[in-house]
Amino acid sequence: MRDRRCRALPALVSGLFALLAAGAQAEKMPSMSPAERPALEVLADHGGEPARPYFVAIGMADVPEEEGYTPDTRAPVPFSEADMLPVTSERLSPGEVRFRPLELPSRMTPFFLVGDDALSLRWLEARGETLRELNAVGLIVEVATPEGLERLREAAPGLELRPTPGDDLAQRLGLAHYPVLVSAQGLEQ
Repeated sequence: MRDRRCRALPALVSGLFALLAAGAQAEKMPSMSPAERPALEVLADHGGEPARPYFVAIGMADVPEEEGYTPDTRAPVPFSEADMLPVTSERLSPGEVRFRPLELPSRMTPFFLVGDDALSLRWLEARGETLRELNAVGLIVEVATPEGLERLREAAPGLELRPTPGDDLAQRLGLAHYPVLVSAQGLEQ
């Protein structure tokens, strides 16, 4: 036990000396003239926003105050659903979907997938009442224009429709086609 302490003592002492030297250097840095301060060294540059303006705050990089960071004071530009378009889903296309039971929570909110195509429009008109009774939420997985979005909304009055890509859902649920209703009972068209 005593041998271990004796062997660890030199490492502990050299670590303490290094810590004291670093502390002394840190105290000396603010009083150094800009010429005496070590230059900043770029280790890697992967593009993006330059860090130089942020160095004014630490006062050790010899960056003039006028080059410091100033936040963007412009008002944010509002965006609309049209800014989310086009919505595409590479894993999904219009087509037939056979009933398939799923093990989903019984209290889940039913949802359906549609696109801006003739099959989806006919399906919405035929199933609209059922979808409203279920309080189902519609995910528009394929739509290119605001006009296409409006066509779908006109075909489904009273239903919430949201444009969103459906590839992740398609993968998780093993889907290849839409329109489809997803409920606690399973997948059905």
